[in-house]
Amino acid sequence: MSSDTAKKTTKTVTTAEGRTFETKTTPLKPARVFLHLFLATLGVLWMVPLLVSLYASFRPFSETINKGFLSAPDSFSLENYRAALDQGDFIDKYWNTALILIPSLILTLFLASLIAFAASRFSWRFNIFFLVLFTAGNLLPQQIIVAPLFQAFRRIPLPEFMSNSGNLNGSNWAIILLHVGFQSGFCTFVLSNYMKLLPKELNEAAMVDGASLWTQYWHIIMPLTRPALAALATLEFAWIYNDFFWAVIFEQRGDDRPITSALSNLGGEFVTDTNVVSAASIFVIIPVMIVYFALQKHFIAGLTLGANKG
Repeated sequence: MSSDTAKKTTKTVTTAEGRTFETKTTPLKPARVFLHLFLATLGVLWMVPLLVSLYASFRPFSETINKGFLSAPDSFSLENYRAALDQGDFIDKYWNTALILIPSLILTLFLASLIAFAASRFSWRFNIFFLVLFTAGNLLPQQIIVAPLFQAFRRIPLPEFMSNSGNLNGSNWAIILLHVGFQSGFCTFVLSNYMKLLPKELNEAAMVDGASLWTQYWHIIMPLTRPALAALATLEFAWIYNDFFWAVIFEQRGDDRPITSALSNLGGEFVTDTNVVSAASIFVIIPVMIVYFALQKHFIAGLTLGANKG
């Protein structure tokens, strides 16, 4: 019997049905108490910007100017939210964001899963090389290739109904291609490591039954990678949704830009109403929070898979 086992105490628990069973509990150690306190403190500090923005969004701007950003409130109102809706044009911005985000997310996960399937389920000469190549693409700073991409996209024609400028530059497709190109590497790396944990006997049994490669991929491997896909979908949704860099450079008209540009439109020439900006920030963050809470269970399962392997 180890020393850790000896320190465990036995506790009898009775259920509502009258059944009794014994559970073993381990006394809390000082290191574990410190870890929980540290994580709780870190979580509170991480929430401070959101809580401050939420607090300021209900206060009049004049009160904040006169008394300070964190002063005691005299009144609360929804006027900042009304002003944010009027000035930010959020309905159209939400639609513009969806036109970019949904195709980018679907294409990124689909293409990354195809590459991960080939790299994890089959052994071939350039297997490791392509995985390293896709991963190395994430290390390239985006700002370095802005100028050549801008010139290249300007020379690729598109029909007028697909672009407001007659070429790839100035269309949603330019931003979609950039998101797919930059995000596929990370998704391929995560999915390939996830798929390697699945036994290859699944594919061998499917091949004996006459299943095609597409059947093995779509009906066998993809359902088993649902936690990893949910975790990646949550991360990619947040990253693509919060993008401001590519949208400002490659979307020429302000009316066609995604929702992140709505916050920049609320800034004044000399004075910015920070309380209205705070209210607009709450509008911007709502879709991300909805997606996270909807996929929270799968997100945590995908991140913790393999944590106890060794």
